[in-house]
Amino acid sequence: MRVLVVDDEPALLESLRRGLVAGGWAVDTAADGEAGLAMAADEEYDVVVLDIMMPRRNGYEVVREMRRREIWTPVLVLTAKDGEYDEADAFDLGADDYLVKPFSFVVLEARLRALVRRGAPERPAIFEAGSLVVDPAAREVRRGDERLTLTAREYAVLEYLIRNRNQVVSKAQIMRSVWDSAYDGDDNIVEVYIGYLRRKIDTPFGAKSIETVRGQGYRLVDS
Repeated sequence: MRVLVVDDEPALLESLRRGLVAGGWAVDTAADGEAGLAMAADEEYDVVVLDIMMPRRNGYEVVREMRRREIWTPVLVLTAKDGEYDEADAFDLGADDYLVKPFSFVVLEARLRALVRRGAPERPAIFEAGSLVVDPAAREVRRGDERLTLTAREYAVLEYLIRNRNQVVSKAQIMRSVWDSAYDGDDNIVEVYIGYLRRKIDTPFGAKSIETVRGQGYRLVDS
């Protein structure tokens, strides 16, 4: 199994290299984010271990760029930052696992083996439907080059639709995904928000990306 380790701490980088080699891994190393990204793009790895705080490119930028280039190699983020928002950012950008320094090497190896077993399924970090782009990490929506402003609820409905692009989803499915269980109002609220979305993402651009499928629900398509 081949692993790329990217970290700017020389002592830790060498320690990881030796430990993984002793465990039977083929190990390549990089000391900054730019070099790590280039290696991840040029070579095939079973898994990447990636520090966050690095010179030239930080780990967030590296994993985001990997996913933008459709490099789906599993990534374990290894970092001294242990805030819940840091962890959430890593997952939103396309990381597969997260381990905080100091860490157990036994646990690190076990997690790497689990990632290798899981493989590298394609799962885009950015969703597109025609000229409509939804970036969950940045919570940003664009139609072509124009950035669109949505409310939190509008965004949640749109993200659910685009994650299920070209599939019919029912009002009930949207309700379960976007509204919490405490909501006891009418499910026609979904129609209201579909209308809001159409007025923001479709009508000004002459697009028709959200279809109504009579008796079944809605479908977001390439407009």
